Amino acid sequence: TAIVITEQPVSVSVPVGYSFTLRCRAEGRTSLQYQWFCQHQSVCSQIPGATKQDLPITAQQTQLYTCRINDLYKNAIFSDWVKVEVHQYVARGLPPQLWRGEPVIVLNPTKQRVEVGKALQLQCAAMGVPAPSYQWYRNGNPLEHQKKKKLWITHTKVSDSGTYLCCASNSHGEHWTNAVDIQIGETLPPAEHLQLCHLVFPVATGKIALLVGNNRYQHHPNLMAPVTDVFELSLLLEQLGFQVVSLLD
Repeated sequence: TAIVITEQPVSVSVPVGYSFTLRCRAEGRTSLQYQWFCQHQSVCSQIPGATKQDLPITAQQTQLYTCRINDLYKNAIFSDWVKVEVHQYVARGLPPQLWRGEPVIVLNPTKQRVEVGKALQLQCAAMGVPAPSYQWYRNGNPLEHQKKKKLWITHTKVSDSGTYLCCASNSHGEHWTNAVDIQIGETLPPAEHLQLCHLVFPVATGKIALLVGNNRYQHHPNLMAPVTDVFELSLLLEQLGFQVVSLLD
């Protein structure tokens, strides 16, 4: 072809306000011209003045980017689309000025109990430059088809029970999420469940804490912090002798 891209831009996952540069390089038979585009919520637009190989960005919102390269003979080619994922809060204890792009976990999966046959969804998230890749593990063994931020098992089996965690990695290193125990089991029939309630609750004398974290709203972007807060607060309450029941969404 008349134009060959020699360096594609790469996706990143960064905190809001973080400054970085997307790069694109190409070779051709004549001098080349560059033009960057961005897409947000299905609307694609040309970025005014973005006509150089490098595109400096200060992260404000999650968007997709691509670069068009053309030569003097009207040949044109587009780079890969890349995602700039922006986290609206910075992980606790992370000094942004010292961060060099290594993976940093900002959302850990949470412990769950699921009925047999029901769906299991675990979620994690990490910042990184370039954007981290993900690999989920159960009982220390990698799960072949679980390589995204969200682990999804449509119809669970008892054998899906175990300890789950995820590894986020990029060219700067790797970082692991917390390990969580997932229990897959049958539920008690209604009559037995009612009988169990009568036996347990009249004589219950322990301290019980109910934690509810909402991170999905109909008219507001999804939040991440409530999930982390529920997890951390449940650990604290358990250390204080509480029996903790955690609910999400």
